[in-house]
Amino acid sequence: MNNIIVEGRNINTLNIDKLSTLEIIEKINNEDKKVAYAVEKEKNNIAKAVDLIVESFNKGGRLFYVGSGTSGKLGVLDASECPPTFGVDDSMVQGIISGGEKAISGWLEHTEDDEKLAIEDMRKRKVNSKDIVVGISASGNTPYVIKAIEYAKEIGAKTVGLICNSKGKLKDKCDITICVEVGPEVIMGSTRMKAGTAQKMVLNMLSTASMIKIGKVYSNLMINVRPINKKLRKRVEEIVYLATGAEEKLIKDVLEECDYDAKLAIIMIKKNVNLIEAKNFLDNHGGIKHV
Repeated sequence: MNNIIVEGRNINTLNIDKLSTLEIIEKINNEDKKVAYAVEKEKNNIAKAVDLIVESFNKGGRLFYVGSGTSGKLGVLDASECPPTFGVDDSMVQGIISGGEKAISGWLEHTEDDEKLAIEDMRKRKVNSKDIVVGISASGNTPYVIKAIEYAKEIGAKTVGLICNSKGKLKDKCDITICVEVGPEVIMGSTRMKAGTAQKMVLNMLSTASMIKIGKVYSNLMINVRPINKKLRKRVEEIVYLATGAEEKLIKDVLEECDYDAKLAIIMIKKNVNLIEAKNFLDNHGGIKHV
């Protein structure tokens, strides 16, 4: 019988099919409350993983998330949010899901057993020793993910496992393993629920903390946000205001001059320098932390 706790049967929801709508929601909510505490128990390993990611970034490496099904989709989601949020290149954080693009909107769970596909996908992305690979698997036993991690180890890349089962095979194959044991799901085996929530929370921490450490955030402001629409242009204006306290007209004038680059605008206003001087300051200091 299956001895994986996260895929086991939840004694708190045995009668869920006989409950009212509100009672069902309460059951799900009560189980979800346990997730943040489970994540907290792994904070030291999460911090260690962040330091490895930053080390990789500083060497010119990339961050790869690898997974199948829900785990793969969550990796793709987090990776896709990094460029607009932190202004990084699209290739800096990448999500690899077994089955490729069709698996993102479709249902290709059978690909999780394809070890050959894992190697092909890793080679296609030209994963190398400067990179870091995070294998995401609720059970910790997904063949596609395990093979991807093994390949990464062979070529000298750093590896992190994100699992929800302490007995998962992935645990012994990674440089660091983050094991968030959330307990049995509301619906037996539906790891898109608590396990998926836990994975999303950890991925948020990995990418966000890493970006903070490499200077993509000033105070708690997204200074590298890409102003690709009206909403984001307004957000850039707000960011510069919060960072400088300058008048609206000055902020807009400066932003127009620097093509809505929040970093440069903050330097120009706070240091009272022109665009060229602001760019030189940014190059010399590697960021605006000390403005």
